[in-house]
Amino acid sequence: MLHAAEDVAQEFERWFAAHDIDHVAQVDALISGIDITDDCRRIAIPTLVAGRRGTDARQCADLAAHIPGAQMYLSEGTSISWQGDIEHPLPTMLAFLAEGYEPAAVARHASNSAPIQSLLFTDLEGHVAMMSRLGDVEGRAVLREHEARTRQALAAHGGAEVKAMGDGFMASFASAQDALRCAIAIQRAFAEPDAGEELRVRIGVNAGEPIAEDEDFFGASVIAAARIAALASGGQTLIANVVRELVAGKGFLFRDAGEHRLKGLEEPIRVWELRADEP
Repeated sequence: MLHAAEDVAQEFERWFAAHDIDHVAQVDALISGIDITDDCRRIAIPTLVAGRRGTDARQCADLAAHIPGAQMYLSEGTSISWQGDIEHPLPTMLAFLAEGYEPAAVARHASNSAPIQSLLFTDLEGHVAMMSRLGDVEGRAVLREHEARTRQALAAHGGAEVKAMGDGFMASFASAQDALRCAIAIQRAFAEPDAGEELRVRIGVNAGEPIAEDEDFFGASVIAAARIAALASGGQTLIANVVRELVAGKGFLFRDAGEHRLKGLEEPIRVWELRADEP
């Protein structure tokens, strides 16, 4: 496989050496102006979206979010995907073509293997009323946008989607910092001006050692994360005190939201509001 990757890398180098850089830039500008969102939703074959962390991570995450079941791989670097160090990402691309590559499963495995896992719940405010007002067809279109934005943030911050629940998500993270950065990204995505329906999301984050079973999580830490999300208002992210302690000194800002007794849990939990100032 490495030999094949080197062959392709050399072929790319020969192609770029034979073409004028202005011509390449014009092609790149033309491609970037094409909107294929609707076409992406109709893709029904396994898809790998590949890019660079330092250049097009956000665009890749957005593209992957609109393709059903798409997987995403980001290699290091700042060059465009088919220039610079292509020996590193090519083996992954070739492995996907030959055997299938599952970064979501890798992220889930990393989370499952972590001593303490961070659990993030989202809930779309006013979901039932919106569906009643817009009807099934228009309401479902709005939900697809909600799903795309959330999955884009999860993909960009190493989150493993555990399950989608119609009006919300449950996700796991191996890092509490990544969970909070993802929460900030989600809230910012829904705060951006949009010509369509205004969407406001409640988010709750907790950390603990849940029971992993059949690609799902169970236990008190999961219940607490869901209950904390239910405490939040639209556009607000609330976290458990244990999460705040895990990210102490990392630059996140919080406001004390008080101590709460959550249904199904014996001990009260101190909750903090996460501010949108990203470290």
